[in-house]
Amino acid sequence: MSTKTMPAEYELDKAGGPSGTGPDGTGPDELEPADAGMATAEYAIATLAACGFAALLVVILRSDDVRGLLMGIIQHALSLGS
Repeated sequence: MSTKTMPAEYELDKAGGPSGTGPDGTGPDELEPADAGMATAEYAIATLAACGFAALLVVILRSDDVRGLLMGIIQHALSLGS
């Protein structure tokens, strides 16, 4: 006898079964978790934050002071090898 366990995000009723089945009689295997769309929203916010951070880096790295500092570091690193 095999028993399937449901993931924790599925809600259960007082009898321990799924809190509802679909109108077409779908069972616990076909139920969606309560936060099914959450991952998409989290990815969207993380993507927007990454784009904002990249834009900030571009602005900072285009300045002459930072460019000169980076070139100095690279030239110093290359001169150590010779």
